[in-house]
Amino acid sequence: MQRSTPEFRFPDDDPAADWPPLSGAVLGIVLAMTGWVLWQALTGDQWVPVLDGANLLFHEAGHPLFGIVSERLTVYGGTLAQLAFPLVVLAYFHRRADTLGTAVSGLWLLENGLNIGRYLGDARAQALPLVGNGEHDWTEILSRWGMLYLDTTLAALLRGVCVLGMLTILLLLCWQWWDKRQQEY
Repeated sequence: MQRSTPEFRFPDDDPAADWPPLSGAVLGIVLAMTGWVLWQALTGDQWVPVLDGANLLFHEAGHPLFGIVSERLTVYGGTLAQLAFPLVVLAYFHRRADTLGTAVSGLWLLENGLNIGRYLGDARAQALPLVGNGEHDWTEILSRWGMLYLDTTLAALLRGVCVLGMLTILLLLCWQWWDKRQQEY
């Protein structure tokens, strides 16, 4: 008797067949919300209300969860957990070829990267308010790697990649919507 194992399959190569485009109204809402999130994440105190609060909860929960495995992993657990939850949500929606769910969870993952970049860039200055025992994760991580002097450079690189990723998702959504409109005429 042969056991079958679950298989992860990508939707067919034809995006029009498997990935329905968003309606114009939904696309407009996604564009507006992403614009607002980017504005919040890149200006002022660089904090996105509600969203970054939820991200912080996942971050803080990750420290003890990864600490169970190894005390050395505790410091990495916050960032890993902060990324893991949106990745799981992204995989869920991608598996179902859900355009809106995949796009929004991808945007959420990348917004997390903006938030992590903010924290990473503060490793030397330590000006951000901290939760818990007051130790700065990225100061510890970068010190372990002998890269503390690169905190702001790495943060800028991460944030740049995340902004480009978010813009790419938006461009793909717009292209998909436009392509569908052209097929209808």
